[in-house]
Amino acid sequence: MPNLAQEILEETNRRRTFAIISHPDAGKTTLTEKLLLFGGAIRLAGTVKGRKANRHATSDWMEIEKQRGISVTSSVLQFEYKGYKVNILDTPGHQDFSEDTYRTLTAADCAVMLIDAAKGVEVQTKKLFQVCSKRGIPIFTFINKLDRDGRDPFDLLEELEKVLGIRSYPMNWPIGMGRSLCGIYDRRKQQVELYQGADHSKIVVEKVQGYEDEKIKQIAGEHLFEQVREELELLEVAGDSFDLEKIANGQLTPVFFGSAINNFGVQTFLENFLQLAPPPAPRHSSEGMVEPSWETFSGYVFKIQANMNPAHRDRLAFVRIVSGKFTRNMTVRHVRQGKDIKLSQPQQFLAQERDITEVAYPGDIIGLFDPGIFRIGDTLVEKGSLVYDELPTFSPEIFAKLTVKNALKHKQFQKGLDQLTEEGTVQVFRTIGFEDIILGVVGQLQFEVFEYRMKHEYQVELELQRLPYQFARWITGIDADPNKFRVNSTLVTDKNGNKVALFENEYALRSAMEKMPEANFLDTAP
Repeated sequence: MPNLAQEILEETNRRRTFAIISHPDAGKTTLTEKLLLFGGAIRLAGTVKGRKANRHATSDWMEIEKQRGISVTSSVLQFEYKGYKVNILDTPGHQDFSEDTYRTLTAADCAVMLIDAAKGVEVQTKKLFQVCSKRGIPIFTFINKLDRDGRDPFDLLEELEKVLGIRSYPMNWPIGMGRSLCGIYDRRKQQVELYQGADHSKIVVEKVQGYEDEKIKQIAGEHLFEQVREELELLEVAGDSFDLEKIANGQLTPVFFGSAINNFGVQTFLENFLQLAPPPAPRHSSEGMVEPSWETFSGYVFKIQANMNPAHRDRLAFVRIVSGKFTRNMTVRHVRQGKDIKLSQPQQFLAQERDITEVAYPGDIIGLFDPGIFRIGDTLVEKGSLVYDELPTFSPEIFAKLTVKNALKHKQFQKGLDQLTEEGTVQVFRTIGFEDIILGVVGQLQFEVFEYRMKHEYQVELELQRLPYQFARWITGIDADPNKFRVNSTLVTDKNGNKVALFENEYALRSAMEKMPEANFLDTAP
């Protein structure tokens, strides 16, 4: 029998925990589902666009997601594949939910960046890449939708370097594109993956003797063969070399071409990715770096989700395990509250499908039933009182005054408000003196989802009146006086009682900063 340290090390090394990042409509949910298909986790892929059909994407479990065909919450999807335990953090692609995505990225050890072959690097991809880049985590690129006519592969690689500042190493190379697509050449394994059949549904792998092999000419025809040969020769001479150290440091991205909708290149990508991606990494804490191999269990809450099961009105806290071995019914320290708690119903996920888990290891994500004791960023530890680094919060940019249409629904309203704001997608402020409730969000869609969920999950109808404010700044260093914020701004408090000034425009913000040089104007809560 291996000892505990050996067991933790072996289990940690076979785990791969990653997030998929992309701009909306790049095909992220489709890719996620195809990975699950290969992992045997599902038998039938849903289709996001077929909103009226009964099948929906496995990762889109919330009713409003099914209706709109978008992902607005981060799901966790777990499966086994060829000895690896895979944890996919399926993040919202919609920019209005970027805050949820940013926090989820703190639980990932690497990221898969999905790019549309026709559109290249888009705005949301750029933002999410920057978050990953700041953390220095490895980034793997999947250039999707090869089955459609897209941009020249060299243009796409150049854009990665110019727009994102990252060098690339193409692991494979397309033979044609769109209607002329007939395969991809695997540079490292020297084989071609062929795209055959009238509906391009048949995939065949053939071993070749390099990219000059006559077999490729027979498959692709003279013109395409010459084109691909020239491109690959150019890559060999002018392209970057494969460098594992640079990949691990986030300086070089391995690039895979494929078409998720047709399963083309997906299995090749998955198998290469699992070999190259890092196992769970250490995390910063108040007591220094914590290694996964540390025998004491520890983890942190990176997400809270209410009503994952509408029939039970439950609330789950998602915990990233950082170190040690988790076992069901173990007692851990809730550091912020200074209390010991028993973890009796831990769950692991395939979106809304959940199983009670008996054991889990570093890199795994578990869901804990939350009776209202957890907050995003909470640390749980078997013994001691270390605290993991605080998770990022973001300054809202859109504000609205919130009122309830039916005053008799106050109890349900308060419960819904408390639970949904704990999830971190909306921030709640109260005006000083009047106690009006003001909601702040990063994107307009968050208001719509909040209203929808309050109505359908808590039976409370709301009225949201848009306010002219664009900036929120937390005020420290002085005892803030509401009278100083009368013109084009107002002073409110956040859920912890911190003073926050809301400004209509940059001029109002600059004026306040000039009037009160001794004050600190912070983008996030202190």
